[in-house]
Amino acid sequence: MNLIAAGDIDPAQSVNWLLPPLSELIYGGIASIIIFALIYKFGGPAAKKGMADRTAKIQAELDGAAEALESARTEAEEIRRAAGDIASERDRLLAEADEQAAALLSEGRERLAAEIADLEARAEAESAGLAGRMGDELRVEVSRISSSVVDQLVAETLDDATQQALIEDFIQKVGARS
Repeated sequence: MNLIAAGDIDPAQSVNWLLPPLSELIYGGIASIIIFALIYKFGGPAAKKGMADRTAKIQAELDGAAEALESARTEAEEIRRAAGDIASERDRLLAEADEQAAALLSEGRERLAAEIADLEARAEAESAGLAGRMGDELRVEVSRISSSVVDQLVAETLDDATQQALIEDFIQKVGARS
């Protein structure tokens, strides 16, 4: 059932293998011009704005990077300067520490000397006190022993009348002194 007559053109086949029909060429060209015009009118400004925004963003990043670089250089210079300050500050602190250590040593030596002198004075005073007590104790002991010896001698060698005379004589001497 072939409906196509022998002289008719087959719609699946083109007249010219290279060019479309003239009506399609005209309508297609006009449609393309309209689309390009619309793209140019509405898309052009948007594309320009997008490109300008992108350029501004890139420029801002470049400016930020330049500022960061300058800031880093400034900080590096401050750190180098501070490192020199740190060394001088360390030397100053070490000198102060040496001075304080020397002062503490001399104060400690002075305190030790004063404590030693105080301890020696106390030891001498205690020694003198002990000597005095020992002397007193020795005198007491000697007097106790001599008293007991005298009592024994008196009891063994003297009679009652002589003893009574000695006691009365002693009482008179003590009474005369008071």
